[in-house]
Amino acid sequence: MMSRILQSDFLKLKRKGIWFLVILGPVGVISLQAVNYGLRYDYLVNGNSDVWAGLLSQIRGFVAITLLLGIAILSSLTANLEHQTNAWKQILTLPISRWSVFTAKFTLNAFMLLISCILLVLGTIILGLILGFGTGFPTLDILKVSFYPFFAALPILALQLWLSVTLTNQGIPLAIGVFGAIFSAYSFTLPDWLIWKWPLLQNDWGEPIWNVVLGIVVGVLVYSISVLDFMRRDVK
Repeated sequence: MMSRILQSDFLKLKRKGIWFLVILGPVGVISLQAVNYGLRYDYLVNGNSDVWAGLLSQIRGFVAITLLLGIAILSSLTANLEHQTNAWKQILTLPISRWSVFTAKFTLNAFMLLISCILLVLGTIILGLILGFGTGFPTLDILKVSFYPFFAALPILALQLWLSVTLTNQGIPLAIGVFGAIFSAYSFTLPDWLIWKWPLLQNDWGEPIWNVVLGIVVGVLVYSISVLDFMRRDVK
């Protein structure tokens, strides 16, 4: 049943420009670094014994804020597909569970964000090769920079989707999402329990994997609470 809902949601994405946004995020990050290295190549490369690590360090600084902005925008746009046509009540009267409806939306957004992560991996490798860094790129480190923030941000994805689905006025979840993204960029010195800090992969233990673990565990918890609320709530 959920596969049919997903197919329906994918069909609704046609001619909506949402896939352009999925591509825009990673392309924007890579393009910024292309310009950065184009202007400051000698400064960034000369004297750097590990140019690939230097490139990843530059990219890492933009991943979290781009990801969180993407979560806010995609969650709002996919939920607004029903809000714009007042279709929520019609959908919820069909012989399908509310759990399936919400989970399909969550899966759709997660899938699109994973596509962005894959594009970021490919873009990072291509940029490094163009810059002449050689073929000995650190595959594992590139995967970590590209995918770790996504898993760390799962609680935020569940929260933003819940807000976008349950609120007709999309200005509210979008404002919260944009504020969260900006807040995340300046949260290095804030407590580790703040979920908006987790995509930065910074913690007192110095181990990014803990942000990933917390993101998955808390993400499942926030998703479960969101589903329970959605199942009981009258969505307009």
